Amino acid sequence: MHEISLVQGLVQQLKELAAANQATKIISVTMEIGPLCGVVVDSFRFGFDIISSEEELIRGAELKVNIPTVRYTCSACGNVLVTAGERPDSCPSCQEQAIFPEGGDDLILLQVEME
Repeated sequence: MHEISLVQGLVQQLKELAAANQATKIISVTMEIGPLCGVVVDSFRFGFDIISSEEELIRGAELKVNIPTVRYTCSACGNVLVTAGERPDSCPSCQEQAIFPEGGDDLILLQVEME
């Protein structure tokens, strides 16, 4: 489960942000996790809950997750499908399987609330 190592990296980043801003407590963390970035959101949340419980700075912090939409364009008919769900198997208009994604592959720290 690589989500644990991603959460560990996030915690390190939060520690650095808190130190740079002379904060003593992280209240909430907002992440954008694209559906194509290879991160299982439930596993990321689980890892955050476990690791944050061991770190005084982020203990009790709320993890907010935004999942952006992805645009899929059909190579045959040009139809565009926008979804935040799983990748479609084929174009809903012409059933072509060659559909190309645009976006949705990022893992981004969007916002940190601290005191």
